[in-house]
Amino acid sequence: MISLRALAPSFSRITIAGAVGAALHIGQGDPNLIDAKAIQFSRAVLDQTEIDGEVISCEGPKDNAPAFMLREKVGTGSGPNVEFVIDPVDGSAAASKGRKDAISALVCAPTGCFQVLPDDGYYFKVATDWHSIGKISLDMSVEEIVRTVAKEKGLVLENFTVIMLERERHLEILKRIRKLGARIILISDGDIAGGVVTCIPDSGIDLLIGAGAGPEATIAATAVKCLGGTMLVKVWRDKKDDPDRLNRLVANGVDITKTYNEDELAKGNEMVFAASGVTKGELLDGVRFIPNGAMVSSICVRLPSGTMEKSETILRFKGHPVYKQLQFSLVR
Repeated sequence: MISLRALAPSFSRITIAGAVGAALHIGQGDPNLIDAKAIQFSRAVLDQTEIDGEVISCEGPKDNAPAFMLREKVGTGSGPNVEFVIDPVDGSAAASKGRKDAISALVCAPTGCFQVLPDDGYYFKVATDWHSIGKISLDMSVEEIVRTVAKEKGLVLENFTVIMLERERHLEILKRIRKLGARIILISDGDIAGGVVTCIPDSGIDLLIGAGAGPEATIAATAVKCLGGTMLVKVWRDKKDDPDRLNRLVANGVDITKTYNEDELAKGNEMVFAASGVTKGELLDGVRFIPNGAMVSSICVRLPSGTMEKSETILRFKGHPVYKQLQFSLVR
């Protein structure tokens, strides 16, 4: 049986395809078009991948955006039995405006390994590297979390950097972190990359904090686990929530009082995270089109080894089964 380790390059090719499809429409103001093209290109590569796979969750349905079908069968059907959580573009709104931090991302593991929180409202997330494993909890205040992570990393607060989505729901958190004196990077979209980058050595980013969507939590938690870090997630309660939301979550098997960690969202010790940059960001560079091709920046991390590979792929569209349709529009 082919191992996930051997298949890891194939998973990077899937996110590379998603990134290229999305990048064709950067700045055109249509996030649905970006998602649709990313899915089209990703699916084309998935169809060629030697797996018996299933997409168990895909970001998009909540916002009526283009998405993979729930439980969509993918692959040739002749390889290992695996499941995917896919976000063809985390940050499609940002990419549609030509802004930073959009990526195409997925995680893959043997069937039954992932727990995906429903794409229904938001979840509070904290992610950081190995220094703070077992040292933080979501029962702590924002200030306590920041101080604890800084202490465990041996950093003074003035040299400690938090990354978070720029959202109205985060205004109080933002105010409290600023009062501590910590540095803050605000991103318009893309909290998958925000979580991952906290576990990249020498990234200069120490902590992700804030509320985001459920499928992205599983993708980020898988990457964080592969990188040896920690991620904590629980249901975020907002005054703007639909009154029936908590009941729906309970009906879907979510413990609305529980803090989920990386080992609960991504079970086991065989999994792969892959991502490719759509637009330039804290984690990856964006797609750059060249005559008859493109350059794409990617990252792939896998367990059990914990190996992290960063790569730059140069695609030549001529004769390529996925990209040959683009030749006519990209000759310069």
